[in-house]
Amino acid sequence: MKDGIHPAYDVVTVKCHCGFSFETRSTKKDEITTEVCSACHPFFTGKQKLMDTAGRIERFRKKYGQKK
Repeated sequence: MKDGIHPAYDVVTVKCHCGFSFETRSTKKDEITTEVCSACHPFFTGKQKLMDTAGRIERFRKKYGQKK
């Protein structure tokens, strides 16, 4: 490989909104923030987690007459 043409590949911290963090390597210099990680994702945890975004579930229930 040629010297000086490739970006720096450094250690960065990845932080999730759930509080879990880990270190990886990336060309990005700052820390990386994610919304869902392997510690809180339903596929990896086996727990159903319902994320209501802007009241969509309530609007659906109101529109189609489903009760809580």
